Amino acid sequence: MTALLGLATRLKLARLYLCTDTRAGQGDLADFLAEALLGGVDIVQVREKNLDPDAELAALETARSVAQRFPRAIVCVNDSPRLAQRFGADMVHLGQTDGSARKAKSRLHEWALLGRSTHAERETDKAVADEHTDYFCVGPVYATPTKPDYHPVGLELVRYATEVAPPGDPSAKPWFAIGGIDRAHLDEVIEAGARRVCVVRAITEAGDPRAAAAELADRLGAAWEDEAAMRTYTLRALG
Repeated sequence: MTALLGLATRLKLARLYLCTDTRAGQGDLADFLAEALLGGVDIVQVREKNLDPDAELAALETARSVAQRFPRAIVCVNDSPRLAQRFGADMVHLGQTDGSARKAKSRLHEWALLGRSTHAERETDKAVADEHTDYFCVGPVYATPTKPDYHPVGLELVRYATEVAPPGDPSAKPWFAIGGIDRAHLDEVIEAGARRVCVVRAITEAGDPRAAAAELADRLGAAWEDEAAMRTYTLRALG
């Protein structure tokens, strides 16, 4: 059944989103991604600032070759609709300054998905209202060196996103809490209403990426199973 799931359904069912650089220093991108996906990662975004586009494209091709072994996995391009077009991307993620979702979508195939970063209530409202935006991220929730120029938004924006896009509402857009989230913080993010998270260091810096991913995925899975609305949401998404 999972092999037949479309991109929109895979996004609805996604819980754990990983952003990683190309791991050029370690030289293990393919092996690392395989371990992370085996642990329960659903979406992989390759994100490395100032990277040569050809090098980024090569890393994305590596990610896609690994993700093809996982029927529910999605590979996401960061920031660049132009590169996403070259890659034939299934998903692209834009920041607040990366142009319109409509124009970005015009470069992608018919079923491709688009996400948007949001850092304030007005940005979240805009993402919810934009018909060309398929999901959004809320953060950074906590301070993180991957976004040194952004002040943490804290849990209040997570709670706001829960109000305007309830995770258990099948008509609401999926969204992910992001920024400094690890297993130590995950329970309070879940308590604030998030049912999906995006992480970086919690997996990229783990000695055992599969185990780190599994711990996060299992906790998120338990949050979905413990809530009747999320159980119903899952059944409707699969239906």
